[in-house]
Amino acid sequence: MNPKWRFAGPLRNPGDAPRYSGRFEEVDLPHTVAELSWREWNPADWEGFWLYRKEFDLPGADGSARFLLRFAGGMTATRPWLNGRALPEYVGGYLPFEYEITDHVREQGNRLDVVVDGRFDINTPPNRPGKPANSVDLWQPAGLYRDVTLEMVPANYLADVFARPRAVLEPGNRSIDVRATVDVAAPRTDAELTLELYDDGVPIASETAPLALDRPGRATISTTLRGLPDITLWSTGNPKLYRLVVTLSIAGRPVHDYLVNVGFRQAEFTERGFFLNGERLQLFGSGRHHYFPYTGSAMPARVQYQDVRILKRHGHNMVRCTVYPQDESFLDACDELGLLVYDEAPGWGYLGDADWLDRSARDVREMILRDRNHPSIVLWGARLNETPNNTEFYTRTQAIARELDASRQTTGAMIFNMHGTTDFQQDVFSYNDYAKRPDARYPQLRPPRTDRPYLVSEAVGTLSGPAKFYRRTDPVVDQHGQAVAHAMVHDQAAGDQRYCGALGWSSYDYQSGHGNQRSGIKSTGIFDMFREPKLGAAIYTAQVDPARHPVIEPAFYWDFDGEFSVHNLGAEAMICSNADRLELFVDGRDFATLHPARERFPNLRFAPFLADFRSVDATREPELRVDAYRNDLPIGSRTFSSARARDRLQARADDDTLVANGSDATRVVFRVVDEHGAPRPARSGNLRLVLDGPAILLGDNPFPLGEVGGVGAVWLRTRYGRTGEAELRVEHDTLDPQRVRVLVRGEQPDEHQP
Repeated sequence: MNPKWRFAGPLRNPGDAPRYSGRFEEVDLPHTVAELSWREWNPADWEGFWLYRKEFDLPGADGSARFLLRFAGGMTATRPWLNGRALPEYVGGYLPFEYEITDHVREQGNRLDVVVDGRFDINTPPNRPGKPANSVDLWQPAGLYRDVTLEMVPANYLADVFARPRAVLEPGNRSIDVRATVDVAAPRTDAELTLELYDDGVPIASETAPLALDRPGRATISTTLRGLPDITLWSTGNPKLYRLVVTLSIAGRPVHDYLVNVGFRQAEFTERGFFLNGERLQLFGSGRHHYFPYTGSAMPARVQYQDVRILKRHGHNMVRCTVYPQDESFLDACDELGLLVYDEAPGWGYLGDADWLDRSARDVREMILRDRNHPSIVLWGARLNETPNNTEFYTRTQAIARELDASRQTTGAMIFNMHGTTDFQQDVFSYNDYAKRPDARYPQLRPPRTDRPYLVSEAVGTLSGPAKFYRRTDPVVDQHGQAVAHAMVHDQAAGDQRYCGALGWSSYDYQSGHGNQRSGIKSTGIFDMFREPKLGAAIYTAQVDPARHPVIEPAFYWDFDGEFSVHNLGAEAMICSNADRLELFVDGRDFATLHPARERFPNLRFAPFLADFRSVDATREPELRVDAYRNDLPIGSRTFSSARARDRLQARADDDTLVANGSDATRVVFRVVDEHGAPRPARSGNLRLVLDGPAILLGDNPFPLGEVGGVGAVWLRTRYGRTGEAELRVEHDTLDPQRVRVLVRGEQPDEHQP
């Protein structure tokens, strides 16, 4: 239902929506109500009532089928009317809600009016008291920012299926326990349920069980699929997925299918660390907000998928969905690419009154029901982030998690003086650790607790790193310091097996009005808001297996200009690599042989290297070459130029093909690089962007390249039904222009096209 909505607002009276006859604009979903830049978001732009209207015909609405209208997410409260009839309001921004509309639709001339309430409401988690809107550490732009779907189902249909693998580490005993919920409108005694497991489209196991659907309402049936052949386990390095097809049949005739991806894996947090499939795995990653420049959280599946690819490419084996459930397509990508997930209900530092708590308990329940078939998820955030103790409430949420999914452990992130609390009802103690060393410059993790599994759920950010801001326009000492701080955190966590791992804060910069921000941006990310790695990401990038790809990633710029000069780093300019030896050459001459700095970072799998470039003569515009070796064999080489006169502009798209469905989009990154392709900091000037063809530009034009430190991005989004080639020309005052071409086609390509 995403294409071709009409949009208007703000409205004075939301109850007038079905009668509204004023001015509309045409939009496609996902959509944000306000025009946004990459900075300086203003809640006044979206805090109001907004109307989305969709007119549609519905062949088949003749009484022989049922129809389900599903909203994957609306920010922050959503009130629909269908053909003038009010449907119940849903309050909450991060989880799906559904209506059966069978009795309200007709074959022709249907109209759906949806009012989105973007006002700040303290009684909607994660909101809390304080200055409205910025009382929490994130902006929440309003809109129908996730998919809207309409599904036709038979009178009796499968409303839910939970598939839980059993005895995963016992090859002869593996099975899948299946709990299926059937919504019954026409009772029958001749129903049956068939389970079929597929491996790349080939059936490998099946089971059939009779059903007695003897009364209207919902019936839950539990059965087991046994006799499984050789199964490949799901892991972060080999995320093998199987497809389970559950079929409801009546009188021997199939009437409805429900498809579930299944990953066979065992995940366990213990006092000796985290174990995946019986082997200890040190968790290594960061926490993600799902906000983007220009669109808020309104990005389609392809863009969500790209976020996971970025995290995997840069050494992550886990991500925390902080502090709310994120898009289902993001979780699909985590399943497919092998990224473990800490999934979390909405909340941040506050527990409200009884109504607030009821709404939060509902969120915990709906999060688990939505997400429990994702093998990537290994933790339920059933305790809300940094909230005070509440024995009764958190005993309640723990019981919800146990009832719905006893296969996963639960957690909740604590902070500051809560490290020693005994009032903790969840399974894994997660701690947002912002402690510092006595010199108050770099982080020093607290010792792990010994009474339960222990995870560092946040670290560094703006609280325990060497600076409050990590932007490309900041001094290189601060940018480099971010990499050092994250390296220290992960090294400390790797040095004691009682730490299950550590998650840095944060994956990406994000827009916020709450503390330690400039121009409305929290620059805590190891990636900027455009999804490009900062110097702070170098230590993550280097932790990938060298068999996947070798890494040579300086946590500095090969530059000698003012605050960006590598001279400012003294004897400790960090080069992150998965090699075991680096040979450095300056202007072709031997300069240094480096080995991993194990005396400083004894526990990291791939410790960084430290170099001293103070003797390099900057006036000669020197060139640096770094050759990487492993086991005395060359594995890679990179060259860096300090000659700014030979800099060039680079532009590329993440995808070369999109779909003309009005929702699909891809990122176009532009950066100033040296003659060898390495990033150059803080290039001045603006970019002029000229777009031709069947796409929409999501981004600022002109784009202030100098204000973001020489790296930025926009997104190209398709127009519904418009095909052909889209071309973006990127022009600069002094650098040669670049052209990026993307093909927009009508047929559906492979899902999440790489």
